[in-house]
Amino acid sequence: MIRRMSSKRNVHQSRASASVDEESDSDSDSDEERDLGQSVFWRRKMRTLHSHLDVNKDGVISYEDFMLLADRFADIGHLTPEAKKEFQKVLSDMWQEQWGEISPYNLVGVEQYLEEMHHVLNDTSLKRKCHHFLPFLFKAVDKDGDGEISVEEYKLFFKCLDIDNDHAVISFAHIDQNEDGKITEKEFMRLGREFFLTEDHTKPSKHFWGPLVD
Repeated sequence: MIRRMSSKRNVHQSRASASVDEESDSDSDSDEERDLGQSVFWRRKMRTLHSHLDVNKDGVISYEDFMLLADRFADIGHLTPEAKKEFQKVLSDMWQEQWGEISPYNLVGVEQYLEEMHHVLNDTSLKRKCHHFLPFLFKAVDKDGDGEISVEEYKLFFKCLDIDNDHAVISFAHIDQNEDGKITEKEFMRLGREFFLTEDHTKPSKHFWGPLVD
């Protein structure tokens, strides 16, 4: 999906995505013999993500929610019209690959979402695609375009997700492991992807999308 992006910066994002893929290969090899996604912790994380993707808060994820997400990151964040169009294309492709037809009647509840993400977690090829929308989120909130996100820009990320600023400050403190006051694109991609894939509750990536639902 990211290969469709044409600008130099988007090519850089593709390389960052590929780098994350390569770093994760050894982890996926060690997971082949066991069924992943059974822990209560991992299911809490996926329910949390479902709640964020349910942009209109009607209890289900729809294609409309995906487009609303693109609108929100473009309007509140700093996506150009061209980048927004690319983001919409990536989300549209993701929707059709994971959920099928684009229809107002194609709705994804929490349990269906958990089942699908469990499938993704146990499929090597799908695991390598699960983070391909993250560069657009990074680009939207990297307000000054310096390739790094400050705590103020992370607040913007959470604002796009309709999460309080206080939670953004707390989450940023957890994920900024080297305490340099910034998150690079590579770190953002790794943390966002790790949120999907790890069942290790000690990993700071559990804070990436804010507080977990009960």
